[in-house]
Amino acid sequence: MTMDVRAVLEFATATRGLSLLLQAVFNAVIPDHDADAFRPPRTEEPLYLDSSVEWLLGGLSNWDAEHFLFIAERGYLYEHNFAFFPLFPIVLRGLAETLLWPMSSWLSVRGRLLVAVALGNTALFLLSVVALYALSRTVLQDRRLALLSSLLYCLTPANVFMTAGYSESLFAALTFGGLYLLEKGFSFRACLALSIATAARSNGLVNIGFLLYLPSLHAISKIRVYRTTTTGHSKVLHYIWAIIRLLLTSLLGTAVIALPFCAFQYYGYRTFCTPSVSLERIPAALVSLAELKGYRVPDENGPPPLWCMRPLPLLYSHIQDVYWDVGFLRYFELRQIPNFILALPMATLGIMAAYAYFLANPELCLRLGLWDTGSHFDKPTPGMFNPRVFVYIVHSTVLLVFGTLCMHVQVLTRFMASSTPVPFWISAHLLLLNEPLLHRRKTSNPNVQLQTHFRNGCQHTPQNPIIALLPYFKSCSSTTQSVLGYFISYWVLGLALHCNFLPWT
Repeated sequence: MTMDVRAVLEFATATRGLSLLLQAVFNAVIPDHDADAFRPPRTEEPLYLDSSVEWLLGGLSNWDAEHFLFIAERGYLYEHNFAFFPLFPIVLRGLAETLLWPMSSWLSVRGRLLVAVALGNTALFLLSVVALYALSRTVLQDRRLALLSSLLYCLTPANVFMTAGYSESLFAALTFGGLYLLEKGFSFRACLALSIATAARSNGLVNIGFLLYLPSLHAISKIRVYRTTTTGHSKVLHYIWAIIRLLLTSLLGTAVIALPFCAFQYYGYRTFCTPSVSLERIPAALVSLAELKGYRVPDENGPPPLWCMRPLPLLYSHIQDVYWDVGFLRYFELRQIPNFILALPMATLGIMAAYAYFLANPELCLRLGLWDTGSHFDKPTPGMFNPRVFVYIVHSTVLLVFGTLCMHVQVLTRFMASSTPVPFWISAHLLLLNEPLLHRRKTSNPNVQLQTHFRNGCQHTPQNPIIALLPYFKSCSSTTQSVLGYFISYWVLGLALHCNFLPWT
């Protein structure tokens, strides 16, 4: 384990522990808001430690987290539960039935699931930060930028969703890990990781773009090599083989990544369009909730829902349309201005990254990253603006545009923070570019000199630059104050508000 990875893991562990502590404190001190959220009745008798676990970790179960916990406990009972993909509930139930099974005499399934959320998301977040650091080192070719990006990720504005019972940490670990494997040329293993990510969140489908783009670059590089090293029929055969291999990789990879989404939609179709369950087999309290709230449950004695009759009966699209009113420009209303303001910082980072990258590489962008010679790819310029970053900028911009126009815009913060490294790369780039203290230059205040290394015996150990900056926050540049202020304020406010059923991103 390198020194940088150790520093990142230590900081990530500290922020996870602090997050769990703060959510418990906020949950105890601030009264819960009476929100119109999904709150299914508890049908299981509480055991000895349930009340203690609920008091300590109850803040992790609010808002959409309740859906994941309900699915992990009861399966997919209500129609709108199918908005939440199955991998995270499977992980939670697996932990509850294996690692936490010895506690079954003292904790109900619900209690063990809450403990599984705390333990599972902590472990998954640590995996995601290591994967992000490895991906950043590979793509950016800049150790300092990779380290600072990973440390900023530990203070992610989407922190509460990485901590609570949401699938963001799981999705980030699989996505960043899959992209790292793809960058290293391990296409099969990358496909598997990205495919599993699609079983966690629907936007895993967007990762197909990486599988189409990066192997295309590799194929173009191979063709250039063949052009200079082979002649005659041999050259033609090499060209044909490179193209066939690219097509096979793209088609197979696309199918593998899309398979979990398609399988889940088929499961939803079978559940509601050809049901094999009657209402008598569902607990009466859950049926009563469905009648009270208008939730649809599968019933073999009832008529199928109307969406089953569509030419392409996608349950996910139906749920987003009917239950969450998600659609093109539907959120563009005056009363949603506060939510647009909440999403503005993340949107600003995405716009700045795309704009700055285009200014630095206009010709490369116009060629869609397909440069004329292979030298740039083989030996890219280190930093934010090297050619290998292009596809990540495009991916980030696609997420930004789609999230702004077609989703509940406040979700943009966690949507991008768990799906793309670009917000953390551009934030770290801005800090390194604009913060004199990170370069140990002379500042206007001669008493403020940041020490980024300290002596430990005979070795110099790198100090966490984020921690080192905080005591001098007022002396930092305005850019540093804006970036760190945004990350830290959202990091804390999310815990305080979300854990008490107050509106957040």
